[in-house]
Amino acid sequence: MLDKQGAEPRSDFDRGLHLMQRMGERERPAVLDLFESVNEGAFGEQCVAFIYGNVYHREGLSLAERQLATIGTLTALGYASAQLQFHAKAALNVGCDRRQIIESIIQVSSFAGFPAVLNALLAVKELLAEPGRTEGPSEDADPTQPPGAEDDRYERGLAVMQQVDGEAGKQVVAALQDIAPDLARYIIEFTFGEIYPRPHLDLRRREIVTVAACTALGSALPQLKVHIHGLLNVGGTRQQVVETVLHVAFYAGFPAALNAMAVAQEVFADRVED
Repeated sequence: MLDKQGAEPRSDFDRGLHLMQRMGERERPAVLDLFESVNEGAFGEQCVAFIYGNVYHREGLSLAERQLATIGTLTALGYASAQLQFHAKAALNVGCDRRQIIESIIQVSSFAGFPAVLNALLAVKELLAEPGRTEGPSEDADPTQPPGAEDDRYERGLAVMQQVDGEAGKQVVAALQDIAPDLARYIIEFTFGEIYPRPHLDLRRREIVTVAACTALGSALPQLKVHIHGLLNVGGTRQQVVETVLHVAFYAGFPAALNAMAVAQEVFADRVED
């Protein structure tokens, strides 16, 4: 990335500032003014340098994928509307379209609940309604998941669950049969029969968003394990798993990322043994 003079930014802070200018379309990011207002300007610059000048430039995830993961994380957290607005705009500025942003928020509904999703949609509604925001091509959907009639929802959900979660998904459903079979049916019909087949976001990106959201929640480690398997099952790599978890650390905290990384380590060991 080049600065205004056409030269490569020289320091992590320069590189981070350059990226934030691109993401937020502002010459000076508001976060720097905020830190300066409490006499912590140096810490603000350290944050920009470390997060945006270093972490955001790591290999494994594209800028667009990092923004979708961030949107999933902030939606799951439920208390960061201002930051969600910034990152939704940033997603648009690094190549995402409005439908991918909306789908990333909707994807979180089965994991963080509908109130979190409603709040997130309210936070980004005005931004995404601005003239000129594109819908994105429908071919972004996975062609192996065509929407079907409502009476096919259960079978469609079973097929998608098998494709994404494999044996781990079957085990979740089997564990519910004796105590709450209707819950298992709702998971299959709604999560996998309705949400996953929606267009504009492919399975791999849906799983990146899901891994990010489950990491951020901190209370969904068994589900996180299932969906790390899921990300790997639909073409994701171990590097993408690690980068997604690491990325979430700067929004949900290091303890959440450490717990998630331990789960990832278990998944990688399980797959080696298989």
